[in-house]
Amino acid sequence: MSSIRKSFHADGRSFVLFKRVSVAIATTLALALPLLAAPVQADPFRRTNPRTVGDRTEAAFRELFQRGNYTEAGRLLQTAERNEPLAYALKASLAYLNQDYNRMGENARLTRETAERLVQTDELRGNLYIAVGHFLEGAHTFTTQGTVAATPTVLSKLQQVFDYLGRVERINPNDPELNLIKGYMDLMLAVNLPFTDANAAIQRLQNNAGPDYLTYRGIAIGYRDLRQNDKALEAIDRALREAPNNPDLLYLKAQILVRGQRDRESLEFFRQALERRAQLPRTLANQIAWEQCRASNRVNQVDDTTSRQLCRAQLNRPS
Repeated sequence: MSSIRKSFHADGRSFVLFKRVSVAIATTLALALPLLAAPVQADPFRRTNPRTVGDRTEAAFRELFQRGNYTEAGRLLQTAERNEPLAYALKASLAYLNQDYNRMGENARLTRETAERLVQTDELRGNLYIAVGHFLEGAHTFTTQGTVAATPTVLSKLQQVFDYLGRVERINPNDPELNLIKGYMDLMLAVNLPFTDANAAIQRLQNNAGPDYLTYRGIAIGYRDLRQNDKALEAIDRALREAPNNPDLLYLKAQILVRGQRDRESLEFFRQALERRAQLPRTLANQIAWEQCRASNRVNQVDDTTSRQLCRAQLNRPS
């Protein structure tokens, strides 16, 4: 944590670094924060000592991360178990993606408060979710208050996140649930900040996390952002073998192909992802459509200025 604090105050690059942390927060919100539990019936993380999560919360988890169906996940969460912090973390993450920041803030608080009560009966998961709640609350503050006003609060929240994760590691450093969420968080920070080790985060995911469609999705994102495209493609292909119809995974493969200057090949995966746009948040579907349009224009050798104009017009056109 001292290295994080030092980096934010070392020189005039502090705002740039803070914006990079916001990217880490956003990505973790979308990918990692809800990946903190699964039910006794189908715990994908623990082979022994499984922990109970309500049926509705578990079903929403699978809709969101195995099938990429945000719409159905949101519907299931409307009647999710009220004493399960994972449900509130999922709700906060979906609210973030839908730019509903009031609801995001409320569910971030409920994640933490529910987890504080859970500590009495499940110390490991309770402390883990307290960390998640603080992270969500910090992300909400940054999103709603902006860089300058939010910096002290977010630094304090990050300190608390690491403190509570440390408590969980002291309880059981090999817990698969802990290693999945910490692996994602470390990876996103490592990709966006200069003082953390991306390879160590990737190793944590490879060695201790699961299920495969989540583990390799995270690894693919890390390698994508490190511009190691061959390794990123290998990882996303492994994820797609487990969840071949997930639009998030199809979109990620398209992005990796674009990073490798393989625009023509990327178009098929953009197309497949957009076939499922009805189950995606509008902002995400629009982003996929924008990137598809830009890739298509590069294939057709349209100049950059004209391409932006054409794609902007296409997205603004009534469907």
